[in-house]
Amino acid sequence: MARVTVEDCIDKVENRFELVLLAAHRARMISSGSPLTIDRDNDKNPVVALREIAEQTVSPEDMKEDLIHSLQKYVEVDEPEAEAVPVVAVGQQNQATQVNNVDDSAVEFDRMSEEDLLRGLEGLVPPERTDDI
Repeated sequence: MARVTVEDCIDKVENRFELVLLAAHRARMISSGSPLTIDRDNDKNPVVALREIAEQTVSPEDMKEDLIHSLQKYVEVDEPEAEAVPVVAVGQQNQATQVNNVDDSAVEFDRMSEEDLLRGLEGLVPPERTDDI
């Protein structure tokens, strides 16, 4: 195949606009050093990208996912909670009235990693079923 037209690729990617986006993204990947899956045959990067799509040496679905990932500006990251609130015990009613006067800087909390929490949850045994319910 010496030259590739959109018609050669349209049966692999149904939407012409999506085909252009995917081919342009693949051409940029080739320009940035991504390995070729076919022989270049003295063609430029956009033509090589179209030939790769036409010969199905690259997956359009994988390229679509990569394109979406490259366009994302915000990646959600799990962040720790801001601060834990001290628990007031029921038997400490006299101290509960003075809770506004307590210095919170002296309160210490135990920290547990996610791995410790998962290990603890895996060790839990579900309660036995009773026929009373």
